[in-house]
Amino acid sequence: MSRRRLAGIVVPLLLPFIPVAAHAETAVDSSRYVNPFVGTQDGGPDFGHGGGAGMTFPGAVAPFGMMQWSPDTVRTAGGGYKYEDNRLYGFSMTHISGPGCTGAQDFPVLPISGIIGRSPAVDGAGYLQTFDHANEQASPGYYRVTADSGVETELTASTRAGVARFTFPKDKPGTLLLDVTGSVSGVDDAEIAIDGNTVSGWALTGGFCGSRGRYRVYFHATFDRPFTASGSWQDNVIKPGTTTTRGAAPTRRTKSGEIASNGLGTGVFLQFDSAQPVQMRTGLSYVSLDGARANLTAEIGPKDFDTVRVDAREAWRRRLDQIQVTGGDQDRLRTFYSALYHVFLQPYIFDDVDGSYTGFDGQTHRVRPGHHYYATFSGWDIYRSETQLLAWLAPDVASDIAQSMYDNARVLGNVWDRWSHQNTVTGVMNGDPYHSIIASTYAFGARDFDAREALDSMVEGALRIGEKSGYTERPANEHYQRLGWVPGQVSDTLEYNIADFGIAQLAHRLGERSVHDKFLRSSHGWQHLYNPLTKWLQPRSAEGLFNPFFDPAGTDGYVEGNGAQYHWMTFHDVRALFDMMGGNAEAAGRLDTFFSQLNAGPHAPFAYLGNEPTLQTPWLYAWAGLPDRTQEVVRRARTELFSPTPNGLAGNDDLGTMSAWYVWASLGLYPVIPGRAELFVHGPAFTNAEIRRSSGERITISAPEATDAAPYIRALRVNGADTTKAWLPESFALSGGRLDFTMGAEPDARFGTAAADAPPSFGVPR
Repeated sequence: MSRRRLAGIVVPLLLPFIPVAAHAETAVDSSRYVNPFVGTQDGGPDFGHGGGAGMTFPGAVAPFGMMQWSPDTVRTAGGGYKYEDNRLYGFSMTHISGPGCTGAQDFPVLPISGIIGRSPAVDGAGYLQTFDHANEQASPGYYRVTADSGVETELTASTRAGVARFTFPKDKPGTLLLDVTGSVSGVDDAEIAIDGNTVSGWALTGGFCGSRGRYRVYFHATFDRPFTASGSWQDNVIKPGTTTTRGAAPTRRTKSGEIASNGLGTGVFLQFDSAQPVQMRTGLSYVSLDGARANLTAEIGPKDFDTVRVDAREAWRRRLDQIQVTGGDQDRLRTFYSALYHVFLQPYIFDDVDGSYTGFDGQTHRVRPGHHYYATFSGWDIYRSETQLLAWLAPDVASDIAQSMYDNARVLGNVWDRWSHQNTVTGVMNGDPYHSIIASTYAFGARDFDAREALDSMVEGALRIGEKSGYTERPANEHYQRLGWVPGQVSDTLEYNIADFGIAQLAHRLGERSVHDKFLRSSHGWQHLYNPLTKWLQPRSAEGLFNPFFDPAGTDGYVEGNGAQYHWMTFHDVRALFDMMGGNAEAAGRLDTFFSQLNAGPHAPFAYLGNEPTLQTPWLYAWAGLPDRTQEVVRRARTELFSPTPNGLAGNDDLGTMSAWYVWASLGLYPVIPGRAELFVHGPAFTNAEIRRSSGERITISAPEATDAAPYIRALRVNGADTTKAWLPESFALSGGRLDFTMGAEPDARFGTAAADAPPSFGVPR
């Protein structure tokens, strides 16, 4: 969960590539099962770092789309929309899916019935639109709501543009309020202009999760109906007929987490004859006004709302049909495809149709022909599940994401962020996760990026002491490099270990033996934190001292978790951890206690599967020869923590992280070791799954007996050959093939229990 911790047409050429022939074979339309409202309502308790909702948004967006046109409620939420609220302050064009902090929500548009009588900056509450969820609808690429005022708003989108259709009650004029200073974190500078039937503008904004980074975003909008009146407001003043207005507005959230009703701002009002609906076509760009206009022309042009909506739905059908599952009930299908939908929202395409984009250095760059530049990386979160799923399903997209990450680091002098919003460094969260992301991407076969150059840059960033380009990549790195651990910090040490393991793995694949050995050795720094007296990993001072009164439920030295939860985060060398603890029986007993609660929060010594640090832990039983216990925990988690309803997520989705976990968990596979591509197996949620990678490989998963009453693997065949291992080699993820599960009500004592069946661990090099 990313929390505050600072130191036209959608056509195949505009979207990440999916082979046309494969698409023609599989016109299933899995998109009909998607509920975009999943995650918009609290589905679990608020444990103090982002809330118990998915923080998703229900609006219109294409796969990996820059334009994310969605409603924003007065009550705050990371995705801009709080299902529990019935008050809308606008429909903004940019969003983040699932973070624990607010950000973006640029250029909110609010349709009202009647004539504007006072400045929205003076009394914005007078223009809020209330609504009932019964009058609301959403599906992939489409959103609609009819407000209590009778105004109907419909939204649809292409990759970089969108169309809104507003239908007003016919007894009054219809009016649109477009707030150029309405970004949720405030605006430093902004400008908006009216020219004929077009409106365009830009805003300088940013500040995600309290960070200092700023980005400039542009829009260009055209209308198919003439204005009967127009003008602007700036602070307290309404200016009818004004063509250009400039201003700024402070942060608009109150202490209670609501939109302030009297914050000053700048925008325009546009009045229409309400006899006919009004269509607003809008292009976005992070480069220029010309870029926004060109994006609109290329992707939408003269297309009407319904045509763009059909194109958006088709783009989603093609993307979601990459995985076709059968043999589950309707709720399970809805939960699965709603999760897969959220995986394909972010990171999103950030370059214009001509390939230009604004980099982290503020300069305009151009992406390689046939590729895209992506933005907004929730690094601390996605390295645990979503990175691997994207690399597996869409290696073309994942390669471009990796290249984008490296390009960002390169222009900053080989500085790697932890959580990037748009084209800005935020430094949110801890660790150094992009190195693990790059390594996992390469391991899963997404290799169309400058891997060798990226490795050199990663090494430089990981070894740097102190600040560069105004940012410290690894706080306390001087201690980590000298001691092998970060004093007082278990979570930082473990995160750096995982990052170092990622560097080691990429180096190994590229034949860099000395780099591999160096970073594999440092990836075992966690061993310095094991206290044999308590049998826990715990904070250790720079002098090497442990607190003798250690409480595994304590949170000092941990980020969004505690000692009991972080203890297991040695995924690249689980064997060593279990041996230190006293062997498999001791470790398994501790895991049994740990999973007696699945979502206990950060202040109890049990699992916290509504948050990221413990996502891989159910599969650790494989090293203890007890994979049947993994199968039981995963089945419970799928059932208890996920559903196809607005409250269907128990924690922040964090740009697809939790949704990716559910997709993997439902397929019967999970990538437990960051930086590697072994897939661990457990009982699938469906009797059949057909997976198609964008690179052409196919995977078939058959489990004809799979039901809630038969959750255990009795036997497994991999490409026709029997295996007793509860994990698959990397070659399966890369080449594809067929898995045949035999499921039953009881586990088979021969499956995954022998010492020879244990998954790999990567010990300290000799």
